[in-house]
Amino acid sequence: MKVALIALAIIVGLVLLTEVSLRILFGFGNPLTYIADEQIGYLLAPSQKTRRFGNRIRINQYSMRSPEVSPSRPEKTLRLLLLGDSVANGGWWTDQNDTISAMLQQQLQASLGATAFEQLEVLNASANSWSPRNELAYLRRFGSFEAQAVVLLINTDDLFGTAPTSLPVGRDRNYPDRKPPFALAELVNRYLLKQQPIPEMAEVMSEGGDRVGFNLEAIQQVNQRVSQSNGQLILAMTPLLREIGTPGSRDYEIKARQRLKDFTENTQILYLDFLPIFNRAESPKTLYRDHIHLSPQGNQVVSKHLVKDLVELIQLQ
Repeated sequence: MKVALIALAIIVGLVLLTEVSLRILFGFGNPLTYIADEQIGYLLAPSQKTRRFGNRIRINQYSMRSPEVSPSRPEKTLRLLLLGDSVANGGWWTDQNDTISAMLQQQLQASLGATAFEQLEVLNASANSWSPRNELAYLRRFGSFEAQAVVLLINTDDLFGTAPTSLPVGRDRNYPDRKPPFALAELVNRYLLKQQPIPEMAEVMSEGGDRVGFNLEAIQQVNQRVSQSNGQLILAMTPLLREIGTPGSRDYEIKARQRLKDFTENTQILYLDFLPIFNRAESPKTLYRDHIHLSPQGNQVVSKHLVKDLVELIQLQ
């Protein structure tokens, strides 16, 4: 009996130690949660913060990866709004200070020097797997927060993005709608159990019609809304890693890219294509953490080139 109690105490102790270690060292048990939205599809739940694998993540009251912000721009403030998907958001693998928005804040502050503005705010409204139609819906809901400049950051895949849907929320483990009871439970669910398919997603992913056209129309509507708010839109697109070098983009991507280029020329939207920029990099692979998401080095390159265009816009204003 005494041996059994000792063994039980050891097991309980090991479980508690594992639970505490998973929480402190890796952030398990406290994932970012999502909320469903009929128009936007889904949003990061507002007002939450966590630390995942050592990376700090903070979400404000408007589901932005940014500090708390007022809906109206304060006097003598330069405000920039970054709209995007997981590339802009950075995800759990990117510390708050290594996001594109944080780097823009730092680099713009250094580049502007003495201006009529007393403070600078760079807001980051983004979520994993958003595409232009999600981002347009976000603007419709919250507006552009009186930002003088809005950067819509997309990647090549976003040109083929489907209509917003809330189906993944609470059903896909990457979009939880509540905290797990234990860190161990999250570990098991995320890495040991097989993700159950969502049958209804097949219909979403098989959306017919001209998807590229739908997304170009959404970008046009984003531009109109930004203009109506006396702001300036910059559209920027990052490539997939496999598009860099040879053989380069696939035929359907080349056609979509050309449509986007023609569209921006016809609508006079300021467009920054990072494919030729990344092609000039000495080691393009160092700019990525996987086939689509950027490393801190990649974020630096993106923010550096965006700052050049933003400074010119600000000087014109």
